[in-house]
Amino acid sequence: QVQLAESGGGLVQAGGSLRLSCAVSRGPISSYTMSWFRQAPGKEREFVAAVFRSSRSTQYADSVKGRFTISRDNAKNAAYLQMNSLKPEDTAVYYCGADTAWVPLTTWSSYEYRGQGTQVTVSS
Repeated sequence: QVQLAESGGGLVQAGGSLRLSCAVSRGPISSYTMSWFRQAPGKEREFVAAVFRSSRSTQYADSVKGRFTISRDNAKNAAYLQMNSLKPEDTAVYYCGADTAWVPLTTWSSYEYRGQGTQVTVSS
């Protein structure tokens, strides 16, 4: 069983930065398309970013393009989400997902492996 563990969330002021990490218990991480989702209070969980299994190609939601960067470190079996220029509307629980699909899945429940989430709060 593969387990994912997110970390790095916290409270930050608008305009600040945070770096989220997702540790994968069993690799190699290059076997998975890694994605981040988020869910704000009262809203549905939404796709944020993904790095493709077969390459380092990435995909982002329009709302975070130019501000967030997803990456992975194969040696550490970990994926990351660097979040810059944070806005109050970025406040949410952020979740990491891993799947052996070759392209990112857009539905959270479709992911083979899913983390428990980490809270990000951006104050104005």
